[in-house]
Amino acid sequence: MDVLLSLIDFDGELFSVFLSISRLILPLLAIWILFRSVRSMLRERYEPEIWGYISFPDGSRMPIRHWECILGRSKSCDIVIDHPAISRSHAALTRNDKGEWTLYDIGSKSGTEADGDEVNNEGTIIADGSVITLAGVDLGFISLTDKERLSLSEVRTEPGRYIRPGATFMILTLFITILAVFHCSLEGEHSTSIAFAFAAFIIIMWCYYLIMRSIRRTGFEVETIAFFLSALGLSVAATSVPEDMSKQVILLGAGIILFIFLGWWLRDLGRARTFRWPIGFAALFFLALNILVSEELFGARNWIYIAGFSLQPSEFVKIAYIYAGAATLDRLFIGRNLYLFIGFSAVCVLALALMSDFGTAIIFFATFLVISFMRSGNLATVILAISSAGIAGFLMLSIKPYIANRFANWGHVWEFANEGGYQQTRALSAAASGGLFGMGAGKGWLHKIVASDTDMVFALICEELGLIIGICSILAIIALAAFVVKNASSGRSAFYVITATAAVSMMMIQLGLNVFGSLDILPFTGVTFPFVSRGGSSLISCWALLAYIKAGDTRQNASFTIKLPSRRRVFNDYNDEEYYPDDEDYEDYSEGEVWE
Repeated sequence: MDVLLSLIDFDGELFSVFLSISRLILPLLAIWILFRSVRSMLRERYEPEIWGYISFPDGSRMPIRHWECILGRSKSCDIVIDHPAISRSHAALTRNDKGEWTLYDIGSKSGTEADGDEVNNEGTIIADGSVITLAGVDLGFISLTDKERLSLSEVRTEPGRYIRPGATFMILTLFITILAVFHCSLEGEHSTSIAFAFAAFIIIMWCYYLIMRSIRRTGFEVETIAFFLSALGLSVAATSVPEDMSKQVILLGAGIILFIFLGWWLRDLGRARTFRWPIGFAALFFLALNILVSEELFGARNWIYIAGFSLQPSEFVKIAYIYAGAATLDRLFIGRNLYLFIGFSAVCVLALALMSDFGTAIIFFATFLVISFMRSGNLATVILAISSAGIAGFLMLSIKPYIANRFANWGHVWEFANEGGYQQTRALSAAASGGLFGMGAGKGWLHKIVASDTDMVFALICEELGLIIGICSILAIIALAAFVVKNASSGRSAFYVITATAAVSMMMIQLGLNVFGSLDILPFTGVTFPFVSRGGSSLISCWALLAYIKAGDTRQNASFTIKLPSRRRVFNDYNDEEYYPDDEDYEDYSEGEVWE
């Protein structure tokens, strides 16, 4: 019996040593995961897509690298034509999903022609071999066939060739497993549910990986970062609400399903354009519903309770707002479309003001500035909007006392440690107590403070997992932003570029308000940390926003939202009609193969 007890004590000491070592290993794994993802996103080769060529009178030609191009004399144009008679932004050339090209005149002084016919801002469809005339300068238009495009795409570098995504997923799995062991080691009554939740999360992650690999996708950097941050969020939930772990995993799974669905939806640009305003009206409906039936919590009316679940409709409005705010190039140069978007944005921000959701109103307004500038390129519009917002903010401070109190406490939280600065002072103390490596998952005390797992979650991460992992969580969102900026120059359509930029801007603004607000660098606004803060609505919204970022990735075989080029053009044996197989269908067709 004494021997058995000594063995048990030895095993307990050995397990304690394992936990101590793992506490040091976790930050190293976080750095390794982030390093591999960032290196793959930012350092691997990015060959642009080529859809055709514009030939010049001297025999030279310039590749068409986007579905939407501006032709003109300005250096910022996609196709630069250095001729004094041509306007700075003279004409626009766009392509649809069917491969049809349309030429538009965008207010040029000397006019645009296609094959001798005048072109206006309504557009004229052109074909391979058409002659485009800008201010008397004849340009040849060459549209690549499927065979030519396929031969070009086959030489493009696929992501994952040097930084294997499967290996990164294995490292991430080890990171998640150690987090689960930490929480289960506390030997609470919820250890089993915590273990099952983390196991289910790992299964979901690997199922996604295998499904995407089965359709020849090789770019997983964006998802890896999202899974890493979601793992931190699951750790936060295990600390604060271990009894609701099953609910948290269900909501996480719902977010990933929405991410896949929205990515599939965005594959068809025509479909995405058609539903812009219906989705915009749906956003207004959700805001109206929120104003009418929501309940007030922490000073804001932004919560609806359905069947035991609490929902924040404004989180889903974020998805619809970006979707409705984006536009393709042929709509951007029509001024009334921008004015409609400005009106739509004003209604959204006004509704959030009526709900007293000051933090979300800031996020929407900042996103509006990003979208409006990308749609117009006009700084005067942005400056006017900022001036109007300054006046509106002053009025809000006068009408909403609790918002004014937050500004009054800003920078003075230690003077009001038991009043208005209660949450920030506890967050600062907890973050400092965690040091570089943290106290251990589930072993902190900040989770006992209200909103520690949402508005102050960065301090909770620093307390339990350490400052190194806290900084890695910040760098992960910044890496997504850098990725979007890198992809913007090679985007197929302005629609994809605007949605991706707006989505990552929204995440960056949330990140700044959450981290700096909890640390008293900015006023405390009460917004969530993307993917990490507990809350199903926020988590689902972040995964949906990730679909916009994924749609902007045009690397070869990187994104499931981008259709792969068809490899074969064949005849149907029944009616001799030409058709193209699905982009995932890579079988060899032995009969009727035709190349043009």
